[in-house]
Amino acid sequence: MELPIPRPNHDTQPYWDAASEDRLALQHCTACNTVQAVPRSFCGNCQSSDLVWRDSPLQGKIASFSIVHRGPTKAFKDYSPYVLALVDITDGIRLMLNIVGDDRLESRICDPVEIIFEARGRDGFKMPQAKRSVSK
Repeated sequence: MELPIPRPNHDTQPYWDAASEDRLALQHCTACNTVQAVPRSFCGNCQSSDLVWRDSPLQGKIASFSIVHRGPTKAFKDYSPYVLALVDITDGIRLMLNIVGDDRLESRICDPVEIIFEARGRDGFKMPQAKRSVSK
């Protein structure tokens, strides 16, 4: 069974378009300089609609994580256990991402990670994920 794919809307389409090109794009408010991780039609800080999309760094650190042993749906059964993490990327934004890779269960707070893009489905959709970049 395949993992679910989000349904892009008007506000989120640029985010998913960038992900399909292996880029992490986030909204920046030109009125107050706020960067927001959740795409929407206005700035969550000042409510301005003066938003632009900019590429963000593909590096970060694990702020917190949980190892999930029972996924929320049948599709996640083959992927359990998986690691769901809060990742602070280097431009100050915190994202919720899965930690992927053979060493995912060794994840620790403050581990450096690289944002990667996992192909899902048949239409070229890509999902941002994080991979530990800890020296062994």
